Parts: sequence; C-alpha cells; structure tokens
Amino acid sequence: MASKSQKKANLLDHHSIKHILDESVSEVVKGRGYSEDVRLSNVRLLIGSVIIVIALFAQFYKKKFPENRDFLLACIALYPFLIIYTKEKNAILFTYPLAGSFTSTGLVVSSKLPRFSDIYTLTVESADPKSISANEPVNLTKSVTEWFTKDGVLVEGLFWKDVETLIAQYTKEPKKSK
Repeated sequence: MASKSQKKANLLDHHSIKHILDESVSEVVKGRGYSEDVRLSNVRLLIGSVIIVIALFAQFYKKKFPENRDFLLACIALYPFLIIYTKEKNAILFTYPLAGSFTSTGLVVSSKLPRFSDIYTLTVESADPKSISANEPVNLTKSVTEWFTKDGVLVEGLFWKDVETLIAQYTKEPKKSK
C-alpha cells in the first residue's frame, strides 16, 4: 500500500519536477522552525491590483484614443516600473529569523532547474545580505535523478537529508580567526 504523502512527478516535465522539489524544500525549512514571511507576496498582490486598476482606467477612460493619448502613455510608462519591482529572481521562500536566535535576518531560499537539464541548484542565503549577522550563501547542486525513482516518485528521505544538511551548513557559526 502506497503512502498517502507520496509525491509523484512527471519525469518528462521539468516544471512538475521543480514544483515538487520546491514544495518539499518549503516543508523542510518550515519544519526546522522557520516561519514564512509573506510580506513580499502581499506587496506583489497589491501591485498587481494597481496594475489592473490602471489597465481598467486606460480601457474605459471617458475620452477616445486621439484625445486620451497622454493618459495612455502615462499608464504604459507606469506598467514596467511596477512589474520590475515585483521581480523575485528564483526565490521560493522568504522566512523570518528563528524565534530566540541571535540573527536578525531570515532566509531566502531559491532554486533553479534549467530547461532541458537535470541539474537542480538550491541556494540558501540571508534575507538581508548586508546585515552583520548574515552568513555566506550556500548552494546545493545535484542531478534530480538522485532524488526520484524511475516512476517519478520523490525519495523524500534523501532529498530532505540534503536540504537539512544545506540549512545546517548555512546556520553553522563561522570560524573566527585568532
């Protein structure tokens, strides 16, 4: 009898593979006591709403095209600035600092799985890289074939162990020179 939490991906679809791996990374990080910081997602939703309102104003403005040219240009000029602001790169999870820890920054977990490649790269870095308590970013780069069976089932134990090792590597105290 199969486990109900078994995660299966279509091995021919790299989006499906990346989605399952990213979801699992999120579970591992949250399982280690980090709570998700959704502020950036909320800001993105707000900016998306503003973009929709601008588009509606541009569409239903009371004047027709030749007369509303300046208004349309202003709407078009605002659009790229709002879109650029929402770019998160490859981040899949933002966290707050651990409760009771001395660090003042959370984590940014990002991943890459290039098209037509089986190499998955997972990066853990500080949410505020300029902070004095920020550690150096750490990476894990492996083939996804190490974590999936031939049927497309994620071997969670192996993957979770690799992710936990990466987080432990990031959170370890840096060696101080004497």
